[in-house]
Amino acid sequence: MSENAARRLSRMFQLISVAIDAQQDHLSDLDGAIGDADHGITMSLGFAAVNSELSKLDLDHTLPSEVFSAAATAFLNAVGASTGPLYATAFRKAAQALKPLESLSPADQAIIIEAIAIGIKERGKGQRGDKTMLDAWIPAAEAAAEAASRRATTAEMWNSILAAARDGANATRSMVAARGRAARLGERSLGHMDPGSASAVIILGAMRDAFTEDHVSRPH
Repeated sequence: MSENAARRLSRMFQLISVAIDAQQDHLSDLDGAIGDADHGITMSLGFAAVNSELSKLDLDHTLPSEVFSAAATAFLNAVGASTGPLYATAFRKAAQALKPLESLSPADQAIIIEAIAIGIKERGKGQRGDKTMLDAWIPAAEAAAEAASRRATTAEMWNSILAAARDGANATRSMVAARGRAARLGERSLGHMDPGSASAVIILGAMRDAFTEDHVSRPH
């Protein structure tokens, strides 16, 4: 890669923050239909805090796992709502999964997605079909694992990941919420996309951009 792994991850978190900020009102509107109408604000605050914390690191002497550990702490400190612990746990899982690694090959990138999905699932005690962010993250993780197993190029893998996440998020419209604040609505949650799954797609899109920026014309 043209830059070290820690700088690539820092760039990734910057792109996530920009993308979330751009969709902040949309995410809060989605949340307004079935929640507290603050999901966009919450996510924006969380990733702004992450980038503030990462700006303090010496990225030339920082491991990928340390970037995710710093992100986990910063996100949790900034976001007290349920989303905070979920993504903090997700980033800690990613840190643990990357511990022995100093590179970010396509296989390593797939490991990150899988670790994030596992972290969210373990912390939230949820599953696919509950109408939560897992409806995007679990399909994304499955697509990542499948792409890595067939040694897909970086671009191919991320296209598969994003397509799976988008399909998963869109599917939440036909689900009745089983977890979170939306579960209080019962059948009234039908017809609305889960805001957590919508923000997961935005995050994954920014991650794809970060990992494919210099891989557009050549396989990794």
